[in-house]
Amino acid sequence: MAKSFTLMPLPYDQSALRPVISARTVEFHYGKHHKGYVDKLNELIMGTPYAHLSLEDIIRKTAGDEAAKKIFDNASQVWNHDFFWRSMTPDGGGRPAGRLKTQIESEFGSFDQFAESFVKTAVEHFGSGWVWLSAANDGGLKVISTHDAKSPLIDGHRALLCCDLWEHAYYLDYQNDRESFVHDFLSRLANWNYAAEQQATPAAAQ
Repeated sequence: MAKSFTLMPLPYDQSALRPVISARTVEFHYGKHHKGYVDKLNELIMGTPYAHLSLEDIIRKTAGDEAAKKIFDNASQVWNHDFFWRSMTPDGGGRPAGRLKTQIESEFGSFDQFAESFVKTAVEHFGSGWVWLSAANDGGLKVISTHDAKSPLIDGHRALLCCDLWEHAYYLDYQNDRESFVHDFLSRLANWNYAAEQQATPAAAQ
């Protein structure tokens, strides 16, 4: 049976991420941009074989296919935004615990060095995209950025945490100060419990 994708309910109230992300930013980002990707994806896949696939399978099957680029872009942006909202929680930030904390400290030298790498990678990313903490195929942790709609999913990696670098994610609140936005995301909103759950999830199951 063909499926119609729906906009993921936010895990919190639109004003819950203040003062880092204002309710007005969430209103536009979630209610206009994110919803727009969902609506466009449903329009594009209607009557096609993609209409019977999961969101993740649509992304994997259309990645790199120029004929299906619009479908990939919208499907992947739906997935990325779903992941972004879940990567945050009111009164989040701080530091992870357990296995994730241990691995970050082991592979990056310290949590502070990881945070520095995450912010630096975001600041140096040119144009629109995303910054991720992800687990590679060998299980090692990496901080990477991806352009436009791309994500670690298409490389078979396990995404653990992500921050949106498109200007609509922060411009109303931070103008062109991406560095402060990403720093505040990491220190005040990052949902480390969600990241730990993803670390325990096989990449193929994401």
